[in-house]
Amino acid sequence: MPDNDRDLKSRPDPDALLALAERGRRGKLTVFLGAAPGVGKTYAMLTRARRLKEEGGDIVIGLVETHGRGETAALLEGLEVLPRREVLHNGRTLHEFDLDAALARRPRVILVDELAHTNFGESRHPKRYQDIEELVDAGIDVWTALNIQHLESLSDVVAQIAGVPVRERVPDTVLNRADDVLLVDLPPAELIERLKEGKVYLPDSAKRAADRFFRLGNLTALRELALRRTADRVDDQMVDYLRQNAIEGPWGAAERLLVCIGPDALSEKVVRTASRLASGLNADWLVVSVERADGEAESSGAMRQLDETFRLAEQLGAETRRIIGNDFVEEILKLARREHATQIVIGTRRHRFPLRLFRRSLPDALAAQAAGIAIHLVTDGSAPAVKPAARRRSTLPEGWGRGVAIAAGTAAAATVLGLLIEQFVVLQNISLLFLLAVLVSATYAGYVAAIAAALIAVLAYNFCFIEPVGTFTVAEPHEVFALFVFLAAAILAGGLASRVREQAKTARRRAAATQALYDFSRKLSGTANAEDVLWAAVTQIQATLRRNAALLLPEDGDVRLMAAWPPDTELGLTDTMAARWAFEKKEAAGNGTGTLPNSPFQFRPLMSPHGVVGVFGFLQEDKPLEINEERALAAILDQTAIAVDRARLSREILDQAAQLEGEKFLAALLSSISHDLRTPLATITGAVTSLRQLGERMPEESRDDLLKSIEEESGRLTRFVANLLDMTRIEAGTVNAKRDWVDVADVVHSAVERARKYFPGRVFETSIAPDLPLIRGDSVLLGQVIFNLLDNANRFGGDEPVSVYGRREEDEIVLSVTDLGKGIAAADLDHVFDKFFRKGKPDGRSLGTGLGLSISKGFVEAMDGRIKAESPAMKRRGTRISMRLPAAETGIVEKERG
Repeated sequence: MPDNDRDLKSRPDPDALLALAERGRRGKLTVFLGAAPGVGKTYAMLTRARRLKEEGGDIVIGLVETHGRGETAALLEGLEVLPRREVLHNGRTLHEFDLDAALARRPRVILVDELAHTNFGESRHPKRYQDIEELVDAGIDVWTALNIQHLESLSDVVAQIAGVPVRERVPDTVLNRADDVLLVDLPPAELIERLKEGKVYLPDSAKRAADRFFRLGNLTALRELALRRTADRVDDQMVDYLRQNAIEGPWGAAERLLVCIGPDALSEKVVRTASRLASGLNADWLVVSVERADGEAESSGAMRQLDETFRLAEQLGAETRRIIGNDFVEEILKLARREHATQIVIGTRRHRFPLRLFRRSLPDALAAQAAGIAIHLVTDGSAPAVKPAARRRSTLPEGWGRGVAIAAGTAAAATVLGLLIEQFVVLQNISLLFLLAVLVSATYAGYVAAIAAALIAVLAYNFCFIEPVGTFTVAEPHEVFALFVFLAAAILAGGLASRVREQAKTARRRAAATQALYDFSRKLSGTANAEDVLWAAVTQIQATLRRNAALLLPEDGDVRLMAAWPPDTELGLTDTMAARWAFEKKEAAGNGTGTLPNSPFQFRPLMSPHGVVGVFGFLQEDKPLEINEERALAAILDQTAIAVDRARLSREILDQAAQLEGEKFLAALLSSISHDLRTPLATITGAVTSLRQLGERMPEESRDDLLKSIEEESGRLTRFVANLLDMTRIEAGTVNAKRDWVDVADVVHSAVERARKYFPGRVFETSIAPDLPLIRGDSVLLGQVIFNLLDNANRFGGDEPVSVYGRREEDEIVLSVTDLGKGIAAADLDHVFDKFFRKGKPDGRSLGTGLGLSISKGFVEAMDGRIKAESPAMKRRGTRISMRLPAAETGIVEKERG
């Protein structure tokens, strides 16, 4: 064997390891399984609990039913017992298991008896096994007891064996997920003896049980079921061990079942039989239903029954799927080969003699074409007991009375019209009128109307138009032949017209649903805001389902109502708890589910590729959705989840971009501060140190130079701090420019004189047009802008003079500062007014803070002006920064001054 193959075979099964890791995060579930009441499940459980208590284990009795058995009650002494919760049911006070108290106590092990019990009152879960699942998910080990007849897949077999229906049932998946299954066994004869001695039930109850349930044959059959199921469980555990430890075994070639169901009562029996078969074979199984693509959907009752069958299959551990196609055999076999199914399980009924001659059943067609795949047929034992008359009444389609009435009306109209025509002209093909009546009936009322119209038309045509007229007698043989041909043609044409009608209705319905989903998806695609998405979703769902709808999103560790239709919809405490459960557990909760069913709303999680993004709720009130509504709702919720997730991601991207921009701003600020503070401070510190150490020994000229350096660098620090303060004011939006009359020429000359003082080595030239009008503005801010532009030109303008120009253009005053330096690259012109931008070097290596131009832009805009930078292409050098400020009209100035 090659090393690679040997390595692959020696590796543990990853799915088995993943299941083992998942199980390690949960508590352990131990089930004490028995064939019938009285075998000693609770006694064995309490005996084991006492041993664990004596060893120092943390064990608590959550709920144990002794049923009056003294020896069982004695075992409770010395064990911690949680108080029960009182509930009011039908005027009586009952004591139920307190789930919240158990979660608050959080012991290492808790005993909760009677796994199949149904909870009463305002319980979070309708069934006790759901309480136990929540305890296990919380990391608490649970011990519980179960009789074999309560398993969902065996309930029909037990009902057939014992003749007693099983009302309280537990899904097989609960037992399949148990960590340990301990069989508590007792021979049937000994159990009957215990019953007679009063050790199982009280005397009155014991007598009734002995007459009905506790018979030797019943108990023997139940014992066999318990032993077989326990053996299957042990086999499953062995296979899991082999896979987890990479031990080679015969489990590599697994069976896989494909189970075919439909909207009929037999499908439930098919699912239960397939569940038992899959359990015995340790096989995966897939339950599938095929719907015709060109046919009208089944009635709401049939679809509801199909949905219930699917839910039963999921409870028993099956994977479910719905497919659409016209050829059932082809679709089933295609799916079977794609899923590598080794066996097909399907139900079959005994057809009557004429049907067997003209139509082959679906199981027969599958058996003829399923090469290499075994076919298991499940028969309906109750079929012969159904009366034919009752079956015929039950199979009449809805609205058949209206169809017959339309058929009679159209046939009567054709008869009257034919009689009127014969008053004027005799036609040999008058029967075409009746064929038209059949087609009209089929088009407007369906197949039943078409058949009724054909029969009525034949009778009317015979009575009114075939000799002898006025009787149903046919004199000529060719007329008899023509009559039967007409009947066949009418039925065939009516059937085709009816089928076209049904297909058109189906196409219209699906087109309407598709159009609604398309419109909804277009609406969502143009919506980036999460709130808009939610309102669009609730209005769409309300319009589709005609029910109150609500959408909740997570906020501060909880879910909060964000949108509802109608807008005044309010959620009660139970509704909020159900919504929270759906969000945290990623499963449906509320009405019609196994969690908080007392809520009138049903809540479903909105699942996206990144997890649960919200919760959707709709008002159900024990009125389940029809299949078409369910499909439309699923599509809407999928699109809503994606849209909400997209809005959340967009918001996160914007937040991250803002955070990144803030980090860049902070880095640039620190770089600027580290450069622009360190250099002048170093100069000032050096000068002060020299003055203190040398003092009078230093020449007068040297001392003046040092003092001048201190003065210059102090001014540089002052300008730097002023720039930071100005930038802070601009960012905060607190720059309030005055609206005084300002003489632009005076402000320019003052700024230039200030620049000459600060930069004595630089030549500044001014050219201001005479008689410039005044502006409404702030002379201090304008002066600071011009000085910042001169400072920028001094830094980057080379050795050439810097020019300041001022002129009027229409109703604006244009001021520009021009240097003859290297200029600015075209790609950088749009960024020169950004904070900390330094001619393409925002890293602090060039001179200046990079705030001057940004501050200038803020000040100019505060005075209702505009500013921009240019680098003239003709000269290929130099930079011009110009600003435009609105000029005041002369008449207005004189009026306000006068």
